[in-house]
Amino acid sequence: MILINIKELVGIEEQGRLMKKGAEMAETGRIKDAFVCIKGDKIVDYGPMQSLKPEQLQVENEVLDMSGRVVMPAFCDSHTHLVYANSRELEFVDKIRGLSYEEIAKRGGGILNSAKATAAASEDELYDMAAERLNEVMRMGTGAIEIKSGYGLTTESELKLLRVIRRLKENSPVLIKSNFLGAHGIPMEYRGHQEDYVDLVINEMIPLVASEDLADFIDVFCDKGFFTCEDTERILMAGIKYGMRPKIHANEMAISCGVQVGVKYGAISVDHLEQIGKEEIECLKDTETMPTILPGCAFFLNLPLSPAREMISAGLPVAMASDFNPGTSPSGNMQFILSMACIRYRLTPEEALNATTLNTAYAMGVSDEVGSITRGKRANLIVTQPMTQLEFMPYYYGTNKVEKMILNGKIV
Repeated sequence: MILINIKELVGIEEQGRLMKKGAEMAETGRIKDAFVCIKGDKIVDYGPMQSLKPEQLQVENEVLDMSGRVVMPAFCDSHTHLVYANSRELEFVDKIRGLSYEEIAKRGGGILNSAKATAAASEDELYDMAAERLNEVMRMGTGAIEIKSGYGLTTESELKLLRVIRRLKENSPVLIKSNFLGAHGIPMEYRGHQEDYVDLVINEMIPLVASEDLADFIDVFCDKGFFTCEDTERILMAGIKYGMRPKIHANEMAISCGVQVGVKYGAISVDHLEQIGKEEIECLKDTETMPTILPGCAFFLNLPLSPAREMISAGLPVAMASDFNPGTSPSGNMQFILSMACIRYRLTPEEALNATTLNTAYAMGVSDEVGSITRGKRANLIVTQPMTQLEFMPYYYGTNKVEKMILNGKIV
């Protein structure tokens, strides 16, 4: 397959960087009037149309004219809770009336509400609902996604969620990574002695998850009202023992130890960061841990905005993901996240593109495969509707600007 007459090809990375940080985030290769050549599932060549050799066109069995279209890497969404049983619009009304997320959680709502519905749903029901959501976000430009468990909070339900994620991996062209988040909330029956629930996660859930090879990552909600620093360290150590790399929900409700614990245990990312100070920024410098901002959650809950510009100025990389979930960010639209990155966090379009493609791919451990236009990487591409240039994508927010998705070298 060869794409010709591309109005603008963006997201080119020729230096082999697996992430971009600091001033690098403003860098992205752009070619006007371009082509991309795809063999099998890989990008094998690209460049300006004037450099395309006639013999390249002659040997191709599929030549697609992209006149007027922008072609860019597919979005990588490195933080979602896409498998769940029920929506939570009644809690949405509670928030409008002034209840905080923490207040709703304390009375058995929030994560516990979803856990109850998940327990009542069959694996097939959960799969059908999740597959529909996955197809929806794919149509809006997502080509790689991390999906967490965490709405089970019992061994049986957590395993059920992870088996659904495995089925999605097997049946979707989207690149999927799975994350075991048994420590997402504290069940009501463990309130006041949550260390017993932590023991359950460590001694029963993690070994069973590992025995079926159901998770790539181990995650903990380390925050005010949820899991402590000590809880988090114990769970991460147990997951590492079974080959799961750490990720952490950190600093959504308050400045906690989540960033520091994440860095200490080599977490691939620390996510949320609505509450973050100079100490956390210093801690993240020169580490392999990707700070990941979730604009949809801050938007939906009216939380403080992470200081993305300060983080970039300090030399950090920044990733931005959707946090797609039924309670605090009920949208997986990464085009909206791209727009939010520019409008609310003041990133340039180039920085926002890197934050939602290459850096989120790094936060999933797949930036050697996807996240940029690079020879040898998977051909996971967005073909936009007719538009002028990259800048139009975040500017014209609220509509789906994807015309075609190419995943693994095929139009889907």
